[in-house]
Amino acid sequence: MNPITLQKEEITEADYSVNEIKVIGRFSGPALEKELPSGDKVVEFRLISSREDRDGVDVINVAVWKSQLRKRALTLRKDEWISVEGALRRRFWRSPAGLASRYQVEARELSRI
Repeated sequence: MNPITLQKEEITEADYSVNEIKVIGRFSGPALEKELPSGDKVVEFRLISSREDRDGVDVINVAVWKSQLRKRALTLRKDEWISVEGALRRRFWRSPAGLASRYQVEARELSRI
């Protein structure tokens, strides 16, 4: 008797994921440039955006990795209106209290308004 070999058919699902964000708001200042242990550099800052109903604001963390955009971010002035386009990322790190995380917008575009 010959053994029968069954091959599993691969099933592929369509992926309709989109991670695009555009935020317009005021630069909270100051932007901070950090050099990571890997040697990579990142500029981080916060953007303040009013809520649609004008009942409060959201403070949004932004990370800028591209060299040209890092330079631009470092020239921004407090309360200057800016537009940031990019993707939402969740960053993890170890703190003295244990594992910590936060969301930030990873900027692909950064412009003054």
